[in-house]
Amino acid sequence: MSTSTLSAPAPAAPSTSDGDGPAAPRWVRPAFWGLLLGTAVLYLWNLGASGWGNSFYAEAAQAGSLDWKAWFFGSLDPGNTITVDKPPASLWLMGLSGRVFGFSSWSMLVPQALLGVGSVALLYAAVRRWSGPGAGLFAGAALALTPVAALMFRFNNPDALLTFLLVLGAYCVVRAVEKASPKWLVLAGVAIGFGFLTKMLQAFLVLPAFGLVYLIAAPTGLGKRLLHLLGALVAVVVSAGWYIAVADLWPAASRPYIGGSTDNTVLDLALGYNGLGRIFGGGGNGGGGNMGGGNVGFGGQTGIGRMFGDSFGTEVSWLLPAAVLGLLAGLWFTRWSPRTDRTRASMVLWGGWLVVTALVFSFMEGTVHPYYAVALAPAITAMVAIAGRELWRGRAHVAPRLFLAGMVAVTAVWDYILLDRSSDWHPVIRWAILVLGILVASAIAVGAHEFRRAGRAIAVAAVAVGLAGTLVFGVATAAVPHSGSIPISGPATGGVFGMPEGETPSAELVAALQASTEDWAAASSGTRGAASLQLTSGKSVMPIGGFNGGDPAPTPAQFRQYVAEGRIGYYIGEGAGRMGGPGGGSNEIAEWVQANFPATTIGGQTVYDLTP
Repeated sequence: MSTSTLSAPAPAAPSTSDGDGPAAPRWVRPAFWGLLLGTAVLYLWNLGASGWGNSFYAEAAQAGSLDWKAWFFGSLDPGNTITVDKPPASLWLMGLSGRVFGFSSWSMLVPQALLGVGSVALLYAAVRRWSGPGAGLFAGAALALTPVAALMFRFNNPDALLTFLLVLGAYCVVRAVEKASPKWLVLAGVAIGFGFLTKMLQAFLVLPAFGLVYLIAAPTGLGKRLLHLLGALVAVVVSAGWYIAVADLWPAASRPYIGGSTDNTVLDLALGYNGLGRIFGGGGNGGGGNMGGGNVGFGGQTGIGRMFGDSFGTEVSWLLPAAVLGLLAGLWFTRWSPRTDRTRASMVLWGGWLVVTALVFSFMEGTVHPYYAVALAPAITAMVAIAGRELWRGRAHVAPRLFLAGMVAVTAVWDYILLDRSSDWHPVIRWAILVLGILVASAIAVGAHEFRRAGRAIAVAAVAVGLAGTLVFGVATAAVPHSGSIPISGPATGGVFGMPEGETPSAELVAALQASTEDWAAASSGTRGAASLQLTSGKSVMPIGGFNGGDPAPTPAQFRQYVAEGRIGYYIGEGAGRMGGPGGGSNEIAEWVQANFPATTIGGQTVYDLTP
């Protein structure tokens, strides 16, 4: 077989508005808008069923809708005690939506769903430019249906915005490579910089692939390529660094404490708890590789098999074996291609994204959760779409045909295994996928496409096999509500691992808080109780110590001063020792309150009246 089977640049079919290629077939535009409409229905339908989702981020979004300083810094409360332990970019969108439409579960989650629709559109556009509309549509549809995407684009964690920005960056890189455009490369850097402001160093995992594909494939001299990459790096630093500079130079006494940091700076948060601590453990990171293979919510055991295990497997790995096989095939068949070959450039771009991110997730020793896998979904689906399309084009040759048959077969077998993990859930589905997959793979391998019109039917059947497993599990995920700090995809209500949500406070307690005129209607250790009180009452509730009560905000001395100044209405907690952590003062505060203020009961809840 000629090694050029996959090496010729794919005949692009951009829309007529691009002005740099032939007009797309008539079916492309309605198919594209149908894809976006279907994605919007999947992500927006019954969106409020999950309520506040992750109440930790919900209370911060609510705070941002009520106070501009809280919005800018990502404070957990309008009184600006402490921030979330992430940068605030995703909260900016949810907070603004709450200001415009009034804060509710719907107004909080709509930006997330729209980010999902935008991610699908951008992935389609990026894949289509080099591999045609068919591959673009498959990539977009597969992304929309990936279970972890159907989960996170209907939830209020930062991962929705991060995924959108990563895909946006990849699209800009595609445009940059086409004509060695420094402008598009800088825009890619800006997207990744704002990705840092969404989830810090995780956004940088795509940078090796972005830089390498431009260095290899941009049609200009090496010197200019290096200069353009330097400009893009500056764009990343500026886009990410401006917020660090503003936040860390802002007088600490007039802003909230930076949650999760050890020295009240965003830079420490980026390098410590959300940086090296995630990779190597420590720095406040529990879980990850230290939690053992049975802890689904914390990723299970570290190792090369983590992405296929009980934690990540059903979230994102439905097409992962096929993506790996397609990457190997693509790199092999394009090994002698010209430097600027777009098929190989696609393999470097999406394959590099896939390999680096998957390896980091697999070997992280610090905190890692299954929903992180949404950042892998665009690379996996794009890789399968591009490789599948190129192998189908080379189906007249035995080797590409066998690789394609292998992609179909391994997808069917792996879908069966994943669905068997929920063995009581519609078992006929996994058997149907397995049988159809084996039949289609066999037909491809023996060259059945050569018989009259069988080729089109086989192609449609192969696409059906590729999407079937992720489709049924993705739709099942979107059909049920999810809540808690670690949501899990699947046909059952998303489980809650780690910190559970607080109980809904009584009407009497909510009324008491709403009648308060203090800066903080109440204070409570950690966010478990504070979030439900604030979200229900609409009043500022001080989350002592942040997420788990372990941050020194406020210190015991500050808390006593606030009480003396009459700025806190009630203390609501479960006593000393609850949720306290190293460096925090929540235990000491609880003991001081119990020793100096009488307890009373409101709506069955023990509270301490702190007003003079």
